Amino acid sequence: MYNWQTKKLGEVCEIKTGKKDVNQGNPNGKYPFFTCAKEHTYSDVYSFDTEAILIAGNGDVGSLNYCNGKFEAYQRTYVLSEFKEIDAKYLLYVLDGSLKDVVSKQKLGNTMPYIKLGMLAEFLIPIPPLSEQKRIVKVLDEIFENIEKAKRNAEKNLKNSKEIFESYLQSVFENPEKDWEEKTLDEVCEISSKLVDPRKPEFLDLIHVGAGNMETKSEKLIDLKTAREEKLISGKFLFDESMVLYSKIRPYLMKVARPNFSGLCSADIYPLVPRKNLNRDYLFHLLLTSMFTEFAIKGSARAGMPKVNREHLFSFNFFLPPITKQKAIVKKLDVLAGETKKLEAIYKQKLADLDELKKSVLKKAFSGEL
Repeated sequence: MYNWQTKKLGEVCEIKTGKKDVNQGNPNGKYPFFTCAKEHTYSDVYSFDTEAILIAGNGDVGSLNYCNGKFEAYQRTYVLSEFKEIDAKYLLYVLDGSLKDVVSKQKLGNTMPYIKLGMLAEFLIPIPPLSEQKRIVKVLDEIFENIEKAKRNAEKNLKNSKEIFESYLQSVFENPEKDWEEKTLDEVCEISSKLVDPRKPEFLDLIHVGAGNMETKSEKLIDLKTAREEKLISGKFLFDESMVLYSKIRPYLMKVARPNFSGLCSADIYPLVPRKNLNRDYLFHLLLTSMFTEFAIKGSARAGMPKVNREHLFSFNFFLPPITKQKAIVKKLDVLAGETKKLEAIYKQKLADLDELKKSVLKKAFSGEL
């Protein structure tokens, strides 16, 4: 690296911002319109006709795009152009390797992070001779093409593993056998809990579950705290391990849990108690089917926050097998769900490893080790 230089970003290119508002775009427009979202939209007009690197100044802060031609840009999107003694794609790789990490340490604002022009202008760029830049770009293009191919395969496998389970889950509930009985949810399930005051001594140290503690399509509960820790004031439902928790907020999020402890839950969660002819775990899986979710969504249309009311929830119609068959079905579903989660963990780890590999390659490239 004896003949490499280090320059500030503002010394190797012009840095401007776009002038347009987000609402000036048109999804059916002719020209790419770069905003601060991950994916660009389109515009009927263009303000730039050049080779450029686009940097999101807020929103998905520090995310990058490359364009060579006519395009439009949002007023919080930085446009790098007029490159001086630096290859644009080489610069793109430099920024991809470290800009987000640097920006995350310097970004301003708590609720809406953003970056200032001065931050970018002072960003340091390692600059080898132009011929070396082009060689590095060629090598990185080849390596990253292989990494992206591996990522696409892992993402496809991850998607397939989820779809296999969801398809099996759906088929179980949509293909009733002769001895299954038609029921509505209110015939086999109830809400027996009453709202309690979480400030009372007997409730203060109980774990509280809100919709924000529930993950989509997963029974995992996260970031749990006690009523005391959350300083709760409004009424909450008591629940125990015999119940299934169903979040009535935004039913398309499919938040369902079967807790193994007693506690308090938000008034926006239904603590459902299955009757004798309904297995709790069977109810849990039923509420995660697309047929139930579609039903819940239809009954939640309201201004502001979509919610499922009790009357609509309990009017859900379905076929229920005998309790022995319910248990057998649950056993199969739980085994398949467990295997699916293992596969998902493997594919997610592979994706994380590929991202780390990309960072490692970029670090070596700009340390003169490639």
